[in-house]
Amino acid sequence: MITFRLPDDLQAVLFDKDGTLIDFEHTWGPVNVEIARVAAAGDEALALKLLRAGGTDPATGKTAADSLFASGNAKEIASHMISQGSRFGAADLTGRLDALFRQAAGRAVPVTDLPALFDTLRARNIVVGIASSDSEAAIRDTAQALDISDRVDFICGYDSGHGVKPEPGMAHAFCAATSSQPSRMAVVGDNRHDMVMARAAGAFAVGVLSGTGTPETLADYCDICLASVADLPGLLPGRPPHAP
Repeated sequence: MITFRLPDDLQAVLFDKDGTLIDFEHTWGPVNVEIARVAAAGDEALALKLLRAGGTDPATGKTAADSLFASGNAKEIASHMISQGSRFGAADLTGRLDALFRQAAGRAVPVTDLPALFDTLRARNIVVGIASSDSEAAIRDTAQALDISDRVDFICGYDSGHGVKPEPGMAHAFCAATSSQPSRMAVVGDNRHDMVMARAAGAFAVGVLSGTGTPETLADYCDICLASVADLPGLLPGRPPHAP
């Protein structure tokens, strides 16, 4: 039973995407393997090395919390893979990875009925945003595929010009775009960098266990930890919903 409640004057909820709105393992497991293969340019031994370097166990397909694949953006992943032996140039590999991530949008597996969840929030005059380490174009493609584009008030990626996680720039940009106050906003995510961004912005930090994060990796950084965003309505203030 949830006893923690978000404030009655809650204005906004900013969601991470991967592992928070979409199932990380089912959506990104095969993509991470492909990322390593592309970066290795056909060298299977190097591909296995790069897969492990990104944080994915080749034997189980599981990705470690707060690892590069769990929380990094395409530019960061490309840079690290080059340091581990990939022979691509940084700009070239970043572009290839961004393209792979956009292709994955059509295969995104939602963790719950996202249109219904977003409608629940918006019925209470709560604005909704998505801030991800993916590119803005890939986020928009995913939102379209999941039928939530017209339910989202703000979308921000690592390339949107507001900085990267765990810096607070994305959260501040969301507040500015929606005329919201950080102290009346919740940030929801599955990794530590989401929670650090929330705290840095002065927002409530809501961790979820639907991605790569664990109670142990999130406990010291979040105000509450939920199984998934499906439990978020239980944190909403008790006032009845009303038309936006």
